Order: sequence, then structure tokens, then C-alpha cells
Amino acid sequence: PDVIIEAQFDDNDAEHGQDHLQDMLTDDIKKLSLDTGEKGKAAGVTGVHRAKQDDGPKVNDPWLLPDEFLQRTAKVVYILEKKHSRAATGFIKLLADRNSELFKRCAMFSPVDHRVPRVYVPLADCPPDFVTKPEAYSQMLFICRIVDWKEDSNFASGQLCKSLGQAGEIEPESEGILTEYGVDFSDFSPEVLECLPQNLPWVISPEELAKRRDLR
Repeated sequence: PDVIIEAQFDDNDAEHGQDHLQDMLTDDIKKLSLDTGEKGKAAGVTGVHRAKQDDGPKVNDPWLLPDEFLQRTAKVVYILEKKHSRAATGFIKLLADRNSELFKRCAMFSPVDHRVPRVYVPLADCPPDFVTKPEAYSQMLFICRIVDWKEDSNFASGQLCKSLGQAGEIEPESEGILTEYGVDFSDFSPEVLECLPQNLPWVISPEELAKRRDLR
């Protein structure tokens, strides 16, 4: 694709005009295509020796391309630090293959965040009537935590932690987001609450107010 064709012609050729020049270029392109095809067949027969003698362009050889034209690839060999909480919000549904042995043991968890893989969860973690009435839980949000992901499996393995409620409601959606990002939103312990002023209503003293910057 990177071959440049140069046409040389004398004064007699110029008299025939631009049409004659285009015809010449068309014929040269056809000849070049035929020659390239024959050279390809010959290279397939003679092997490496023929390839070394060929001085034509080798654009198909990735080793001859500049680095900026190459797409580097890599393989993950070790997880140094687990930044994700391994918890996700999503929905549960039955497996498609009802005749498989896995259908009797697991359900499929589909996360709302598409960056998180789908997860096999035990049926024991699902509601008792989930198998008989799966449509009743089609819009129910659940929290699932990934516990394993085998190399030979397309899906991870996890456990259902809790049911949040109906999708679209503010409280279940908010709790799911906080859980996914590992934010502790549980109630403060009595020890923490004892650190707060006990005499209510509490006001800032004039001496303390003089040392503070008022942002009200």
C-alpha cells in the first residue's frame, strides 16, 4: 500500500495529453499488482531465502515498523494491592441453562457498574422463593461481594451480603454507592458520642469564636 509509482514520458508522450498519461499509470498499476502476486507465490515456495533477496517494501513485518505504530500488549501476573472494595450493587437472575448442574447451585448476579464482572452467587444466599418467583426480584437491588475469580472462568464467584430494596429509590441507591466505595456509614458508637458536648444546646463561647474564622 505504500508503493509510489513514478511515470516518466518524453515529449512525444506529452502530445497525447493527460488521458494517455492516466492510461499509462493504469497499465503500470496492473503490472505491479501481477508482479506482486507472482512474487508472493514465489516467496511461499522458496521460503526464507527468497524473502531475504526481496528488496521491496516490508510493511507487513511488525519488527520493521517504528515504535509509535506498535500497540504494546501485556499480561497481569500479580495483584499488588486491591483498591476496589470487591462489593457491587446489582440484580440477581436465574441461569439461562436450566438443565445444567450449575443451575441447581448458583444464580447470576449482574452488577449495575459494567466495569465489574458478572458473579455466580449460591442459591442459598438468595431469598427462599427466588427460584419459584424470580420475577418478584427483578427490580430488587442486592449487595454482592466478590470472593474469587478463577482463571478458567468467565464469571467471578461471590456472596450476597444483603438486600437493599427497590431500584430507583434514594435510600437503597445511596447505600449501594457507599458500600461499593467502602464508606463506613454505620451509627457512631457510644464512645464516640461521649466526645461530643453533653450540655445541649451547645454554643461557641466568645473566646473560642474570636480565634475562629467565621464562614457562616
